[in-house]
Amino acid sequence: MAMFACSEARLQGGGCFGSRPSCSSSARGKAASGSSVAHALCRMAARPLLRILCLAGFRQSERGFREKTGALRKALRGRAELVCLSGPHPVVDAAGSEGARPDSGPCPPEEQPQGWWFSEQEADVFLALEEPTACRGLEEALETVAQALNKLGPFDGILGFSQGAALAALVCALGQGGDPRFPLPRFVILVSGFCPRGLGLMEPIMQGPLSLPSLHVFGDTDGVIPSQESMQLCSRFDGAVTLTHSGGHFIPVAAPQRQAYLKFLDQFAD
Repeated sequence: MAMFACSEARLQGGGCFGSRPSCSSSARGKAASGSSVAHALCRMAARPLLRILCLAGFRQSERGFREKTGALRKALRGRAELVCLSGPHPVVDAAGSEGARPDSGPCPPEEQPQGWWFSEQEADVFLALEEPTACRGLEEALETVAQALNKLGPFDGILGFSQGAALAALVCALGQGGDPRFPLPRFVILVSGFCPRGLGLMEPIMQGPLSLPSLHVFGDTDGVIPSQESMQLCSRFDGAVTLTHSGGHFIPVAAPQRQAYLKFLDQFAD
């Protein structure tokens, strides 16, 4: 929007720049004024990009998550830089997973389906809606995020999708509770999020309202994470903003959602 305004101001200010020499002093003054406005708007358009750490869902590869956030990256061009991060644990049995290839041969590391943690001790599975028998690999997941914040940061915000959204919420709760590994971001965007279950995972989130600005995105027909799960997580944030859509388990980037993302992010522009 700022870049469009800049172009528009240049066109308006250029009316007198190309006029005949008989252009009046008043017109010349207006041209100078228009030029000043154009330069000011251009400076606004050149504002620093917001940097957002994006946490993938379960069974998403690094490359697959980059591809699935491609439309969002395009929608936020000029506003935000998205840095994608997948979980630290390979998901060996990834049949039917998002971005998984049907062939049985080895795939490159960036295409290997990954997860943040597993809900059973022996099997590489994650069941978001059931009480887990274990939270295997969670500490490694937290350490992976901590290292990314330290080595790839600073970041203005965190975006999480599905299991990545649950982890993002937990990271924010731990940060608000004083965990030095997780400086509280300026904002968080949670897509198809839910409160993580098991072994005290929900307690940090349920202890008290999380005070950072949040945008919660979820679909009315999401068959993986029902909307009531996302609404429960939303209720743990003060002043939460919700963005619903009629679709399922994905990151929506149609025109109405694009405008909502931009409106939410505009409040953090320097």
